[in-house]
Amino acid sequence: MPSPLRVPARLVHARGKTTAAQHVAARHLDHAFERLATAHLPLVAASPLVDALRASPEPLALPNLARRLPLRLHRRGPLHFLRLFPRVFHLRAPLPLSLSLTPAAADLLAVASSPTDAARTLHRLLAMSASRALPLRAVFCVWRELALPDDFEDSVVAGHPHLFRLAPNPAEPNTHILHLIADPAAEDFTPAVEKTRPDKYAFKLQFPPGFRLTKEYRKKVKEWQQLPYAGPYEIVSPKAGGSKRVSKLARRKMEKRAVGIAHEFLSLTAEKMVEVEKFSQFRKWFGTEVNVRDVFLDHPGIFYLSAKGKRHTVFLREAYDRGKLVEPNEVSEARAKLVELMLLRRRGLGNANSSANMASGATSDAKESAHDFVEHEDCLLDVPET
Repeated sequence: MPSPLRVPARLVHARGKTTAAQHVAARHLDHAFERLATAHLPLVAASPLVDALRASPEPLALPNLARRLPLRLHRRGPLHFLRLFPRVFHLRAPLPLSLSLTPAAADLLAVASSPTDAARTLHRLLAMSASRALPLRAVFCVWRELALPDDFEDSVVAGHPHLFRLAPNPAEPNTHILHLIADPAAEDFTPAVEKTRPDKYAFKLQFPPGFRLTKEYRKKVKEWQQLPYAGPYEIVSPKAGGSKRVSKLARRKMEKRAVGIAHEFLSLTAEKMVEVEKFSQFRKWFGTEVNVRDVFLDHPGIFYLSAKGKRHTVFLREAYDRGKLVEPNEVSEARAKLVELMLLRRRGLGNANSSANMASGATSDAKESAHDFVEHEDCLLDVPET
């Protein structure tokens, strides 16, 4: 019996009793994106540690920093994890060990958009919100993806009082809402999809290699491409009476608008990728009352969703060619170099960080790292060195 065709269920028929895990597992794999997601795993795992080191002018004590790494990150412990990346982390002896970023890593991590460019990005992000406001904590979740400066509250928000205003969040004590106070009539934002749109309302489609397109599926896609929808910067009024009962056509338009918003959001990011969980923080504020993970899975010609490292990461397909950005920018190039530093691990350095290694009784055999990473439910690093 031939294997079932893996196509977006919402475009063809109701998903029925398919579970979320089954839906993810049934997606058509694109190995170029899978390799890209794998390469980013060490940096993702170390990001809390990296943020702490960047925030401190002095080296920090290792025992406290180790707690910032995910539990059971590595079978040999956090110290072994840090030694794998001597081009990024510098261990200092004598005991107790302390840790700092290498100058090369610190320089790459400092690359961000200028306050002017960051203000433009934040302006567009807020303009997609129906209320023209977003919780500050949600923006903090994606400040790195949006290439905002570390001090964006001061350099971008406070530095552009004609655009932004911070106010206490009445729904959550000790939190804030970021408001957009610019005149909507003066805005003339063109969605990124317009640069590559083949026809009115259509999206550029790039299906993964080996993806089979049946005649029926082509017909469904063509109908969906012609379906009108409200763009990411258009004001959409809520349904009268707050009823959740909507027609099939209305729901399809809602889903297409969600595609448009996700497309624009990813276009605003430096690397045209984001964790699905982070994007979901904006779902209510963008008025996309649909399951965003299903939206990404149902449109494999527009997005690719990877589940590497027990996390879901979505990529904008048209922004990539064979696993590389079509239009790289200063921030994406800096992060690519940082990923390369981590992928190199200890190769070519010999006894890197030798004084720290001797103080803790560790060896420097580079070959041992080739199969160090093991898959675990709490482990982000599940792939051996390549």
